[in-house]
Amino acid sequence: MRYIALTLLLSLSTTADSTYPDTEWESRSPESLGLDSSKVDRLLDASFVDDSTMATVLIKNGYIVGERYAEGYDKNSRGTSWSVAKSYYASLIGTAIDRGEIASLDDKVSNYLPYFTEDRQDITIRQVLNMSSGLEYPANQHENMFFEKDHLAYAKTVKRDKEPDSKFEYNNVNSMLLSDILLRATGKNAKTLLKERIMDPTKVSSYSAWTDNAGNSLTYCCLDMSARDYARFGLLFSRNGKWEDEQLISEEFVKETFQQVWDLPPENGYQSERGYSMHWWISRFDEERKIFNASGKFGQYIFVDKEKDVVFVRITKYTPPPGDVQNLGFLYSLSFLGMDNVIALARLLIEWGFLNADENIISPATLEDGVSREFIRDYSQIIDYLTFLEDE
Repeated sequence: MRYIALTLLLSLSTTADSTYPDTEWESRSPESLGLDSSKVDRLLDASFVDDSTMATVLIKNGYIVGERYAEGYDKNSRGTSWSVAKSYYASLIGTAIDRGEIASLDDKVSNYLPYFTEDRQDITIRQVLNMSSGLEYPANQHENMFFEKDHLAYAKTVKRDKEPDSKFEYNNVNSMLLSDILLRATGKNAKTLLKERIMDPTKVSSYSAWTDNAGNSLTYCCLDMSARDYARFGLLFSRNGKWEDEQLISEEFVKETFQQVWDLPPENGYQSERGYSMHWWISRFDEERKIFNASGKFGQYIFVDKEKDVVFVRITKYTPPPGDVQNLGFLYSLSFLGMDNVIALARLLIEWGFLNADENIISPATLEDGVSREFIRDYSQIIDYLTFLEDE
């Protein structure tokens, strides 16, 4: 009886020290959850060395233990995800496997996409998620796809030029193809699936999931929401795919995701090695700690330390445009200039703040004040600060 009572007491204590947020998050002091306030401040201070930082939120055991916003922004301010969205849409593959709509990660993509013929016919879903499909990979990572009316039509035409699993290449086309795989496997578009299977159950109601001008879900980019709401997705993965009493994504899929498939050298301004697995980046993977992150262009991050049940979100400055259907207006008609020139022009218009000024030009756009520099430069130090938050 004494053993049973002690077990029950420990169980109640554990439950009391962890939670899931309802429509609002609860806050606690870092010390009440075993963290050091000065170390939390150190992490947030380091994040705001970069003037592009809009918001940071630190979660421990489902409670907010640290939060900070740039002047003019607050808990309701939306940031755009860029490629953080890749991790969201990859999770829908997990939900489709759980429901038997997709048999396995090792299914051939051609089982779902009949146009995946000839040398593409043996590429698997796992290889697509691990960025090792072998699809053609230009220097711009297919960034020019963003300036097409129909992003999926563009992705369908990309051929294979190397053996699958022979090389890691961060290819946006891999992620855009998830839009069609999910549609054909489930009968629903990815935007609807995201709402039904991830957003509604985790109580995210204020967000935008962008589509292209042809109505395709942009599964390689472009979700807009608050830092607090991004943290909900991080918490879902920190809790092995479970939200309260519901297993939204199987624990097996989360564990499969949080493995190190690729160990990559420093590049693109990062000073340390990083890894990659199943549309997530890896910040740290050693005996001491394993920290994964959903990462987006210009410095958007959802860091997850599953062992410590810690989630850290950092997003950059952004002004949400109206709507959630991309329309680049006159920019589409300039394709005769060549995509590189159209991209250069679009970036110039973004810097000048004109991209969303015309009601016929609606698109996610990060201006110069939202482009990360110091955060990426100091990335290794920030990961160290995130690793060592405990009160010693």
